[in-house]
Amino acid sequence: MNSGEDILPSWPVGSTPPVGSPNVLIVLFDDVGFSDFGCYGSPISTPTIDRLAANGLRYTGFHTTAMCSTTRAALLTGRNHHSVGVGCLANFDSGYPGYRGKISPDAGTLAEMLRPHGYRNYMIGKWHVNPLTESGPTGPFDGWPLGRGFDRFYGFLDAETDQYSPELIRDNSHIAAPGTFATGYHLTEDLFDQAIQFVASHEASIPDKPWMTLVGLGACHAPHQAPKELISHYDNVFRRGWDTERAERLARQIALGIVPEGTQLPARNDFVEAWEDLDDITRRVATRLQAAYAAMLDHADKHLARLIDHLEFSGQLDNTVIMVLSDNGASQEGGPLGFVNAMGPYNGLPEPIDAKFDRIDDIGGPDTHSNFPWGWSMAANTPLRRYKQNTHGGGVRDPLVVHWPRKVTQPGLRDQFCHASDIVPTLLDLIGVEAPDTINGVQQKPIEGVSFASTLTDRHAQTGKTTQYFEMFGHRGVVHSGWKAVAFHPPGTPYGDDHWELFNLVDDFNETKDLSAIEGARLSEMIDLWWEQARLHQVLPLDDRFAERFAENAERHLGGRTSFTFWKGMGHLPSDVAPDLRSRSYRLDAQIEPIKSNVSGVLIAHGDATSGYSLYLDDRSHLVHDLNIGGSHQILRSPNPVPLGATNLGFYMTREEHGQRGLGRLVVDGEVVATQETDNIFFLMISWSGLDIGLDRGTPVSRYESPNCFTGDLVKVTIDLADDQILDGEGLGRAEMMRE
Repeated sequence: MNSGEDILPSWPVGSTPPVGSPNVLIVLFDDVGFSDFGCYGSPISTPTIDRLAANGLRYTGFHTTAMCSTTRAALLTGRNHHSVGVGCLANFDSGYPGYRGKISPDAGTLAEMLRPHGYRNYMIGKWHVNPLTESGPTGPFDGWPLGRGFDRFYGFLDAETDQYSPELIRDNSHIAAPGTFATGYHLTEDLFDQAIQFVASHEASIPDKPWMTLVGLGACHAPHQAPKELISHYDNVFRRGWDTERAERLARQIALGIVPEGTQLPARNDFVEAWEDLDDITRRVATRLQAAYAAMLDHADKHLARLIDHLEFSGQLDNTVIMVLSDNGASQEGGPLGFVNAMGPYNGLPEPIDAKFDRIDDIGGPDTHSNFPWGWSMAANTPLRRYKQNTHGGGVRDPLVVHWPRKVTQPGLRDQFCHASDIVPTLLDLIGVEAPDTINGVQQKPIEGVSFASTLTDRHAQTGKTTQYFEMFGHRGVVHSGWKAVAFHPPGTPYGDDHWELFNLVDDFNETKDLSAIEGARLSEMIDLWWEQARLHQVLPLDDRFAERFAENAERHLGGRTSFTFWKGMGHLPSDVAPDLRSRSYRLDAQIEPIKSNVSGVLIAHGDATSGYSLYLDDRSHLVHDLNIGGSHQILRSPNPVPLGATNLGFYMTREEHGQRGLGRLVVDGEVVATQETDNIFFLMISWSGLDIGLDRGTPVSRYESPNCFTGDLVKVTIDLADDQILDGEGLGRAEMMRE
């Protein structure tokens, strides 16, 4: 009998990357305008980005999709965003292939494409290409970063998060932030700490394998939160106002070669007032809000420097392709006057200019949800028209810096038209690999982007990209062979009534000379081309609704569920999967073991310092409920300590039949012990921060120090929702639009 001695051992070799494969670092800023990097004309200090640009390339014809989820979908997959199912926000599913809010399995991500070639893939920061109704502790996880080819993830899934009290996830688990505002914590610093850790650990473990790292920053999406000393610095810088700022930026852009000689500023965007027409109080508030935005960008650049320094000190910088970009133009979501804490206005509490001024020194801090006014967003997008969400230049033309010393030996400017969907084919081209035909057994859609790799070494290279469509909330546009047709769409109006403009981008960088009246035939061809592209890429049916889609998604997700039980030991629940208490009656009941003396702490808390609710026992064992709407604390406290032996503690809200008035009641063992009438219950939004029982893990909802853990023995918390919810659709839409 053969003993098997002739059988030889063998070991799998594993995947082998192409010789000399570069590392890849993509740094994706959020809501940063075309002119906001110093090297694109801004007075905001961005020396790290400027240094990369000085030794690399600045693209002046780079375009995105006008929104964050959609640009991420295009950037990750190399396809158009509707084609991969993310036609708009990840926050909803409209029931059509182009609007699922989740990248389809037949559109592999860059991470999934690089993994078979030996790359390790790391994701840090904002994801937002997975439905938020799938963001809870049970997933499903197939749309999270680790389900789409990344090996490690540290960041957040939603459109935004509080920088001092973030909704953090490590890999597939929700975690608490490793610090607080009181200890000097800020999310941007934390994200770069994690990026350095991932890269340094990779180098320690497998230095012969390349890596790809995507850092998606919260900066500079609202809330604009940054160190106070930086805000004070920029308060002095921007006192000249947005009109002077625009003019000075344009002059610098022309001198830098970012825009052509002779470029003129367009008229102010609709409803933006002249700076000189504002009163002194309004100017001071607007300046401080802009200072918080600028400080947030400056702060991010300072921490990016630590990652770049690490790459340089460790000898990796020369063979790392670095791309620094923004996901869309600067945001219009701050409205005409901006917000100190937008959570109040979201819920029907006005924030008049005097109230803003009273809190001017709080701007950028942990109990603010700040956003800047339209005028400063307009300046950020200099010299372009309109903003994020629009398909004019201000929404879709963005900065892109590319740095790769091994390949880019002659730094400079590049004016070729390129798009977020072109980044994947460009990187595949630079690495020397092709997109796979199948991933995980699923036949893949063709790559729709076009490589601009040739432009890294040839400033006159022709990439072959001739056509790119745009669509967002019914706003439409198409670029073809140097021409652009674009239509601004007022929501709720017939699409046939939209006015299409026509621009020759070769001679009209910032879309100010409308040629539609004299180039009617060309415009008709361009409009026909847009419809052709729309049919090809799953753009149809057009849908300009905002509120209704969010409301439909929430209703579909809850499925009529009105009862929730949270047992002791439960983990964190993000807002999108937590009970929806807005504009309705409800009951909160906490069951505890018979209470003993000197018991205190949180029974249930949802939210953070900017907005939310908390039911807790104070340090004298009084039962307290805080309805914190935009920092306005509506506190109801029991007149006496909770009696020893009590086992059920609750808060019940009854909404009046009309309006946002309500009656709140504190209940101990079935007995009402305190009542409260209120003119403001949650109207449009509870909080971006989620829900915990037995503690308040973020910046505190109420007037106590976090985490304020319950010192008794909590059994469970139940929430029962009445069926009397009435949401103001238009208002909900405004709030959710600001949320994005």
